[in-house]
Amino acid sequence: MAVHHLKTLGHVLVLNGPNLNLLGTREPEIYGHTTLADINTWLEKRADEADVAIEFYQSNHEGALVDKIQAARGNVDYIIFNAGAYTHYSIALRDAIAGVEIPTIEVHLSNIHKREEFRHTSVLAPVCLGQISGLGAFSYMAALEAVIDRLTKAAEAAATQA
Repeated sequence: MAVHHLKTLGHVLVLNGPNLNLLGTREPEIYGHTTLADINTWLEKRADEADVAIEFYQSNHEGALVDKIQAARGNVDYIIFNAGAYTHYSIALRDAIAGVEIPTIEVHLSNIHKREEFRHTSVLAPVCLGQISGLGAFSYMAALEAVIDRLTKAAEAAATQA
């Protein structure tokens, strides 16, 4: 999907890690039938309504995700990130998030705390603004709504100081 750079409120990067390209067909009893393209379309529509630039990126490769996070520094106001399995063990992604100092919201389709024990721990959570899990595709929309709220409040505060 195209990046809409002419938006005025802010710029959001939606990152997706390994196997999320298989949404809609991968374990639908856990992840549902909604595809990643469906989620991106839904988010893009809401971002356009809110005058927010939104960009999407998915990779099955840890280093590519690290590179994308680092490239976002100075260009993106917020990151919404479903790191998939990397959530539970990628210190490289944790360090990238901490290093760029971009507020990041961790999202998961399933409730990671109701699943296998190894999924209960997120190494990313301590460096993220927050975590949303268990709401299916709405986890992404909840994260975007939180970002829109923060961007709107920052714009209003800036306007009153001007």
